[in-house]
Amino acid sequence: MSIAIPTLIEKDIRCGKARYQTYQTGMGGQSVLVVPDNSYIIIFGYDYSPAGGGIGILSSTFTNGTGVATGTRPELQPFETQQISFYTGQAFHPFIHHCNVAQRPYISTTNGEVPNVTSLIRLHQELDNTPIQRQTYIISNRSVAITVGLIRRVELNAAAAIPVTDKTPGSLTYGGSAATPNVESIYSSNLANPPSQVQPSLKQFQDYGLGGIPGNAQDQAFAVPDQTDGLIEPTQFLEDTFGLGFREASGSNYFLNVHYALYTNTTPEALG
Repeated sequence: MSIAIPTLIEKDIRCGKARYQTYQTGMGGQSVLVVPDNSYIIIFGYDYSPAGGGIGILSSTFTNGTGVATGTRPELQPFETQQISFYTGQAFHPFIHHCNVAQRPYISTTNGEVPNVTSLIRLHQELDNTPIQRQTYIISNRSVAITVGLIRRVELNAAAAIPVTDKTPGSLTYGGSAATPNVESIYSSNLANPPSQVQPSLKQFQDYGLGGIPGNAQDQAFAVPDQTDGLIEPTQFLEDTFGLGFREASGSNYFLNVHYALYTNTTPEALG
């Protein structure tokens, strides 16, 4: 998959109304895409190479035969969920990506770790940092804050039965079922007032009597900076967990390429 220029934007570029631009950033978790005065941009996609490449770790437990040894090592877990967000000053657009951790068997013998020997198996774990492409349509006449980070953990804060309503009909949804779905999730739980995602929606959470509305409730799922639980700055985590060499290794850092069209003519009234 590659990022395609939307048809109408391509027409604007061809006739000189707009210019195709790219903005590439990486490593540090905070960047700003500068929009010139009397201009606006339309971000229509990005290429994202996730952080955490080139790090291989052996699982901490053994198993006999061909059974699965263990889950992802704690050092790699934050790299499995990575968030990119765009803040235009008028709108906030978060995108969360899951990144696969590849596992292959390694065998423990008296001669060290060697493959293809049927003995006690450990797993060699390594993040798959294959680039991810995403189409977007984000309009801004202001400079755009781009924030990238790792998410270590999400906490269930409340679970409840969902009633049958016109929006949650029985049998087709969880409305009226015996299940008690999660209705409030907390990201960045170490903060004094972390954002919490409430479900089915902010309005329905209250209408269905699922509890009091949290002080920082949101309809969307996203994390905010919190180096312990929530949005973890990638380069600092690399150095703190693996050492300066990995922080400086290009293959272990994220890189983000934003595709956008720059318009230097009249800004639409809706953006004013």
